[in-house]
Amino acid sequence: MTTYFGSDGATLHYDELNHGADGTPVIALAGGAAMHPRYLGDLAGLGDTRRLIVPHLRGVGRSPLPERVETASFWHQAADLEQLRVHLGLDRILLLGHSAGTRLAISYAARFPDRLAGLVLVTPPAAYLVGEPSDTPALIDARRGDPAFDTAVAAWATGPASHDDDGFNAWYRSVAPLGYAAWGEREQAHAATALYSFAANRAYFSVEPPADLPARLSAVTAPVLVVAGTQDCSAGLAPVRALSELFAAGELAVIERCGHHPWVEQPTAFRAAVDAFLHARP
Repeated sequence: MTTYFGSDGATLHYDELNHGADGTPVIALAGGAAMHPRYLGDLAGLGDTRRLIVPHLRGVGRSPLPERVETASFWHQAADLEQLRVHLGLDRILLLGHSAGTRLAISYAARFPDRLAGLVLVTPPAAYLVGEPSDTPALIDARRGDPAFDTAVAAWATGPASHDDDGFNAWYRSVAPLGYAAWGEREQAHAATALYSFAANRAYFSVEPPADLPARLSAVTAPVLVVAGTQDCSAGLAPVRALSELFAAGELAVIERCGHHPWVEQPTAFRAAVDAFLHARP
């Protein structure tokens, strides 16, 4: 566990894997929003080959929630990432975000485009950025008939029973099958690692991004890899594909038989896509 100072001077924490690795480190941003980054693991062994920096975002793990909740929004936490870049002594950074963590990665790309070496967006929610209709209803319909999946769909529609950490985490456990293309032992074990902070989740969405965010992203020149799962009932496939086309140097990797967590569900295909992208950015 290592620390740095955030944009407001607060002491923030990050985990570090493979400290001695050569090349530009990858900063990996957890989703949720506000899920403890332990669920990322080492991203299917990425932490064995690359120096991996995994921040504890505001209000998560060992990083405190600020008194001013807007500071913990995904838009404003981009300034924390800029502080982390300076702390690490990097001219530019490689960012990897998963799910809601891609909102923070995208915010950094928009606010500090000249400091971005590359961007990997793993199963990103994209409806707030693109006009492509979501195909998640069709993907959900295709899975109906599986008892665990149907129970998860019903729980999703109901929402959490209480708005605190215990209630929110209990609800997530009930909807977890939605996040995977299958619900076997591997997927169940991974889902059990999830741990949310409800207050940090609310703070993460406390600030709306600027209306011109899509236009600002189209001006980003750094290379961008967008990773999609063909059976992702959370982010979908069509909006994710449309997001990849928003970037000037965007490319799309579609992973078959995969839901929202490709490094868990299809680790070989995930690493092949990400490694090829990172290989060009030593």
